[in-house]
Amino acid sequence: MSDPHDGKIPLHISNETAFVWSLDDAATLRATYHICGVLTGTLPQAAQQNVFLGLPLMLMPEEVVLLVNNGVALLIDDSASHTSPSAEELSLWNEQRRAALSRVPKKTGLLVPPTLSDEALKRRLERQKRKEAQTTPSVESEELMTLDSPSPFTPKASSKELSYSFTIPAASDFPWYHSKCYSSLKEARNAGIWKYPETPEAQAKCAVFEDLWQQGYFMGNGLRFGGDWLVYPGVCFLLSPSFEAIPERPKGDPLRFHSHFVATVLPSPTTEIQPIQIVAYGRLGTATKKAHMLCCWDESTRKVSYYSIEWAGFG
Repeated sequence: MSDPHDGKIPLHISNETAFVWSLDDAATLRATYHICGVLTGTLPQAAQQNVFLGLPLMLMPEEVVLLVNNGVALLIDDSASHTSPSAEELSLWNEQRRAALSRVPKKTGLLVPPTLSDEALKRRLERQKRKEAQTTPSVESEELMTLDSPSPFTPKASSKELSYSFTIPAASDFPWYHSKCYSSLKEARNAGIWKYPETPEAQAKCAVFEDLWQQGYFMGNGLRFGGDWLVYPGVCFLLSPSFEAIPERPKGDPLRFHSHFVATVLPSPTTEIQPIQIVAYGRLGTATKKAHMLCCWDESTRKVSYYSIEWAGFG
């Protein structure tokens, strides 16, 4: 069966935001192209927390532009790809679902350890029993007690009786799903699903992002640190157009390293910077143990100039 995506990584577009639903594609983006993104999905077995997240992987707009322009990925209009099913397709799908559910074992005998809520309830009942034991009931209260009095509540077994696993599908398997793919930003812009970059500032950000990426750096969102991106250390190398030969795997993965720079993009060499901004950049970078890097894009020469700001000494 031929690959409908021609070997490219599909980026699913929803509300002008790109998502990666395949675990293999997310791993390829990180290991081969040092594109990290941000995990935004809820873990099925740990839904009531937001510290550890899962698929889908959400990409920054600069990452999307970079991947599409270099032929690594293509854009998919998720909203238009889901068409209305016919009665025959819906009936066939329901039959397949029933057959799949009938093959699932109803009982495996593997018990899951009690959840935290069950343990907390058990400790609460033990404290209540100790408190009642310390209090001697009066004669009147004993006379009021009858056989019809409700018995004390006893906790039931854990609500999670059987172990299970949940697999998130990497792609839709509905018969009525027909992916609408766009291999260029121009096609996606004409279709109305992708507009970035629209302004000179956004175009400068895409150019600076690609220049840093070509030098082997990892980039992450720098909003929390007062900049456009966080820049992580990497190995300087140029990737071939086919991405077949990579001299050395980048060493700046954010899971292993701290960022060295907070990058702010200046869209042109004539962009004005107030002295108070320079002071703020320097103090913020020092407070976060990073150097603040100003990235100036020159449209006429198609080159980037970099300037780092940090405190060299006091007194």
